[in-house]
Amino acid sequence: MVLEEPGRLARSDRDLAVMGITAEDLVEIRAGMKPGDPSVITVNCPDKTGLGCDLCRIILEFGLCITRGDVSTDGRWCYVVLWVVPRSSSTNIRWTSLKNRLLSECPTCPIPFYYDLVDPTTSQMYLLKLFSADRKGLLHDVTQVLSDLDLLIHRVKVSTTPDGRVIDLFFITDGMELLHTRKRQDDTCERLRSVLGDSCISCEIQLAPNFQQGFSSIPPAVAEELFRPELPDSEICLQALSPDSTKPKKPSVTIDNSLSPSHTLLQIHCADQRGLLYDILRTLKDCNLQIAYGRFMSDKKGYREVDLFILQNDGKKIVDPDKQTALCSRLRQEMLHPLRVMIVNRGPDAELLVANPVELSGKGRPLVFFDVTQALKDLGICIFSAEIGRHTTSERQWEVYRFLLDDSPKFPLANARARSQVVDKVRRTLMGW
Repeated sequence: MVLEEPGRLARSDRDLAVMGITAEDLVEIRAGMKPGDPSVITVNCPDKTGLGCDLCRIILEFGLCITRGDVSTDGRWCYVVLWVVPRSSSTNIRWTSLKNRLLSECPTCPIPFYYDLVDPTTSQMYLLKLFSADRKGLLHDVTQVLSDLDLLIHRVKVSTTPDGRVIDLFFITDGMELLHTRKRQDDTCERLRSVLGDSCISCEIQLAPNFQQGFSSIPPAVAEELFRPELPDSEICLQALSPDSTKPKKPSVTIDNSLSPSHTLLQIHCADQRGLLYDILRTLKDCNLQIAYGRFMSDKKGYREVDLFILQNDGKKIVDPDKQTALCSRLRQEMLHPLRVMIVNRGPDAELLVANPVELSGKGRPLVFFDVTQALKDLGICIFSAEIGRHTTSERQWEVYRFLLDDSPKFPLANARARSQVVDKVRRTLMGW
């Protein structure tokens, strides 16, 4: 998306006021005609750099998959149409909250309703303290409740006491901006108690005004393997991909400057996977590239065709061969390995590590914690401790999820084959395969 010049943006704002545009004009969500049909999200608002990425992140966060999309902009105003379906039949879509979140990403304009919308990145942080008896799937069940209540998890610290009890610390923000009220806090704790039953000992929510994102200390050898800039597909490494997990194989990414006199055409053909469009637009946003027009289509064989007409931030085409090669290479890596998954030794125990790139804006990937805990619950593996932190390399910052796992008869984690099976299951769940 395009970052407009201040003077021209001001003119857009005046146009909005004259036109009398309302929330219904900026964001419209139309439900499918019958069960199974995609819903259609239309965003019609002033443009800004990375808007497409921001919209896709929110849609991914709300448990929706984008099956088709069209994007166009004249540099001042953009028009985005996305066809979406729930990621599973059990996904509870909070359509009103989704619409408000999408509205919050639209560039500021002088519309009375707009100032009531709060950007979740500046929302007040709260600490949820949960004390309960341990059981399989406990952490995912708590995460499910928080997701259903539109509570966003930013940091987690989970530990198990010697007597088999669990202390969960969740740093969260409220997508509904109501967690400062006693009723919202009581409703949240009541929902957790109803799901956890007698295992719930105590639940408390309080302000966390001094919240800081923690940084994860990882042994150098592990960090070198986990955050490698290039992951060769042919190499069998600790991140061990199963044959099915290499489904994307080598995405086709090509650049063509002959079809448009003013734009570079970026064409992508690859296997579909969860968050694919977000990963593509995230990469373009971090490279400070502008999208003038784009179309995203899926075929019946599970592959995705993406055509994007793009520009550099100076408004020119990408003609430098080195820049073209670097962009194509980075996109292939981001699509093939959007997340890193591996199991390492941590003393006598096994630790599952999951890492995803953090956008230059500081935002991480949605629902990673949710998906990993779901995969471990499906495998029947208990989590002894868990935490979320950040790790900085020379190239970028990463969000790192660390899970200290209990051994299980079905998956003895001292065994390399069992570790590979766990990694494969976690990766499949994260990628939606």
